[in-house]
Amino acid sequence: MCGAELQALPEGVRRVAAALQAAGHPHMPVMLDGAARTAQQAADALGLSSVGQIAKSIIFRRKSDDAAVLVIASGDRRVDEKKVDVLVGKTGRADAEFVKARTGFSIGGVSPVAHATAPVTLIDRELLRFDVIWAAAGHPHGVFQLRPQDLEALTGAPVADVVQE
Repeated sequence: MCGAELQALPEGVRRVAAALQAAGHPHMPVMLDGAARTAQQAADALGLSSVGQIAKSIIFRRKSDDAAVLVIASGDRRVDEKKVDVLVGKTGRADAEFVKARTGFSIGGVSPVAHATAPVTLIDRELLRFDVIWAAAGHPHGVFQLRPQDLEALTGAPVADVVQE
C-alpha cells in the first residue's frame, strides 16, 4: 500500500494499516462496499462459508481499574463473561463512549491492533479452528486477513477458553 492509497482511507484504518505494516503483516486492510458491524455482515460481505472466521472484537470495562479488556472471539461463538472475569478480574459492559475513548475505534470497527490505549487482551481459542480469519480494521467497512496465530504475534495476548459451551 502506498502513501496515496493510505491517505484515502479513514483515520482508524490508516492507524491499523500502519501497525500491520510496522509488524510486517502481509495483508493490508480492505474496504468493503457495505458495513460489517456484525460478524454475520462481515462473513456475508467476504463470501465466507463460516461466520466463525470473523474475529470479532468485544470490549469490556474492568471494574478494579477501569481498563479496557479486549476479547477477540470467533464470530460464531458467544463470549462467557464469567470466564473472562476469572482471567482478568471482574468486568462490566463498556458503552460506546468508553470504547471510543479507550480504543480510538467506534463499536462495529474495533480492530485487534492499533488501539489508542493498550487494552488487556484475550484471544478465543476457537479461532484456531481456522486457517484464515478476518478482523475489523478500525472502521465498520474495513477488514484485514490473518491467521489465528498472527493475532498472538500482533497483540502479545494469550489464547484462552473465553466462550460459552
